[in-house]
Parts: sequence; C-alpha cells; structure tokens
Amino acid sequence: MIKVDLITGFLGSGKTTFIKMYAKHLIDSGLKVGILENDYGAVNVDMMLLKELEGDNCGFEMVAGACDADCHRRRFKTKLIALGMSGYDRIIIEPSGIFDIDEFFDVLHESPLDRWYEQGSVIAVVDARLEDELSENSSYLLASQIAMSGLVVLSKTQLADKKDITNTIGRLNAALENVKCPRKITSSEIIAKPWSKFDDCDFERVKNCGCRAESFVKLLSESGEFYQTLYYLDVRADENSLKNAVKNLFEDKNCGSVFRVKGFVRKGEKWIELNATRSELTIRESDCGQDIVIIIGESLNKDNIERIMSF
Repeated sequence: MIKVDLITGFLGSGKTTFIKMYAKHLIDSGLKVGILENDYGAVNVDMMLLKELEGDNCGFEMVAGACDADCHRRRFKTKLIALGMSGYDRIIIEPSGIFDIDEFFDVLHESPLDRWYEQGSVIAVVDARLEDELSENSSYLLASQIAMSGLVVLSKTQLADKKDITNTIGRLNAALENVKCPRKITSSEIIAKPWSKFDDCDFERVKNCGCRAESFVKLLSESGEFYQTLYYLDVRADENSLKNAVKNLFEDKNCGSVFRVKGFVRKGEKWIELNATRSELTIRESDCGQDIVIIIGESLNKDNIERIMSF
C-alpha cells in the first residue's frame, strides 16, 4: 500500500519550504513521490514554488478551493484516485493553512482509497515564534492540526531563542486545552533546529513518526467559512512599494486581520516572489511566476485593502 503523509501548519508557517526539503530526501532515497497541493482559494501559488522538484520521480496534483465543502471533498478524493493510479511510492499532502484535518482521515477510509493507501506520518509545522493573539477560530485550527500530529517541526528557529520556543510550546498546549484535548506537547515530540541543519536521521524521524489518535471538541463545522481571500491580478510595483504596502496591510487594523500575503509581481523579464506573514517578509527574484497577489485573513475590509494595493 502507498503511505500518505500529511504536512499541516497554519498560514505562513513554512509548510511548502519544509515539503520541498522532505520530498527531496524521499526522492534521494529512491522513492517516487507524489505531492497533492490543497490550497484555500481558487489559485494555488505554493504549487509553483515546488515545481523545481517535478521530474520522473516527483509529480503533482492540485485541489483549489473556491467551492463548498462537498465539492471540495469530491475534488480531493478524485485527485487521490489519480495519484493512486500513477505508481507513486509515497504521497505528501499539503493542505491549506485552514484545512480541517478530519477531512483527510475520513477520505482515506472511503473506497477505493482504503484499498490503495495507508496512513503515513502527520507532521505539524509551527512557527517557533508563534504569536500569542490568535483568534478563537485560528486557535482551534492550530489545535486540530497538532492534536493528531506524530511530530511537531518548528520553523524559523534560527530567528528564535529558548524563551521563544518555550512560549510557543506553552501556546500550543493552551490551544489544546481550549478544545479539551488531553494531549500535552513535550520537547520530545518536537524538532527544534534550523532546517539547514537537518540530516538524514531528522528526515527519517519525520518519515516514521506516524500520527496520534486524540479526542478534542470540534468547534467549527467548516473551517473556511470564517476566512476570506482577496486576489489582485497584474500588480505593478517596485520592491520598496510592495514592501511598504504589505507592511501597511498587516499594521492597519482597518484592513481586518491579515494572516498571509503571497504571490508574484513582474520585474522586467523576471518575477518578484512575495511571501509575508505578520512576523516575516520575504521578497526574492524568481525565473517563473504568475500575475497575482493573494491576501488571506479574517474580517477583511476590501475597500481599505484596495486603497493600499492601488499602486
């Protein structure tokens, strides 16, 4: 049977970057890997960031959002069927940062998937400097992701100190307590080291960590209904203007609660790749891209955001 790994994590935690490293380890180990990108919203930017892995031993499928829960579930199952017929040794699923993990477990037990697939590892990627003011909805989604994870992998540890990591573990456990989950995350269930220093032993630990069966109170029926996505096509801005706009989006409370800004902006014959959260902004040149900037958050004020995005 084909093992399926689920890489969870809230918006901007670093799931795509981690998957790129993990998939490369599996490919270098001689496995043929399929990656299923499951993005919230109608356009999948993260898939473009993984394209350099594509080849004889690595292929992709994509499920985009912008539909109701039943439609999304059917699309998800259809893509898993396609991957199951493609001869892969291992499947990696990257859900969106607002994905309800129950959907993943439920679909794997449906026919014909139950004859092809078996549960691999569930890995939760968490920012080592996890913010302490998550909304109730976001706190719930975080708890639902880490409750069933076999391992928590901290991202951006090179930017964090021991106090940051201790505080993050405390916030994870507080989120679990809020949904009445009996699990307590300990340091033995966490990898807290810069990803640049990961070795084969670290990746094998990820590969074999499995998952947990934990109970918790389900607070949301459909995770996506509390979040919004705005799309801006054919944005024309230089790097400084783009940085200032993104900074204002996160700081201006009149815009709502912005979680993530990502996408591409043209720069001559090349592209500027944009990836931003409240704590980190990355802009770099890229040879490929797509004319789009995506803003994801809660209670977004479209008029105020459009004012900031009017270059």
